Amino acid sequence: MMPFLSLPADPAALVPRLETPDLLLRGPQVSDLPEFTALHNDPVFYRFLGNKPQTEEEVWRRMLGQLGHWAMFGYGAWSIEEKATGRYIGSVGFFDFQRDLTPSLKDTLEAGWTIAPRLHGRGYATQALQAALAWIEPRFPAARLTCIIDPDNAASLNVARKFGFHEFARTTYHNEPIVLLERARVSLDK
Repeated sequence: MMPFLSLPADPAALVPRLETPDLLLRGPQVSDLPEFTALHNDPVFYRFLGNKPQTEEEVWRRMLGQLGHWAMFGYGAWSIEEKATGRYIGSVGFFDFQRDLTPSLKDTLEAGWTIAPRLHGRGYATQALQAALAWIEPRFPAARLTCIIDPDNAASLNVARKFGFHEFARTTYHNEPIVLLERARVSLDK
């Protein structure tokens, strides 16, 4: 950010901080941009997220959109920080993207999660999603929770199923096949 720019308040203060044994879930910070951009330029990371890299400008807009959800709706995405390293490693949260999909996900809370590929297999997505669900469900108890996942993303589909998401449709999004899932209300005591 330009040194002459200053924020009147901490925008990340809009985002509640959550902790798991290994992770800190917090608001997006300007300092996340380099790691966030690097992730969106890693083919292993983006292969199930549109299958193309994103520029720093596109990533910056994504970060602003994450924070904007909190300002507009009272929910959104958390940046995930690995406690052991203090590094940004992904995001988890809920969205209203107004996607042009049939069937529609409008009027649902669309869950999403991403973790840096170098950390896959450590249970970080499970920890992050469990904390996020524990936060959102008491605040929006009547909301329908949904998500979309690439049909070839077995790891993400497994995480979704672990938390009671089940497939209700298959369709295309941006000319690519996609699985639509919704969450059955289940206990988060796992």
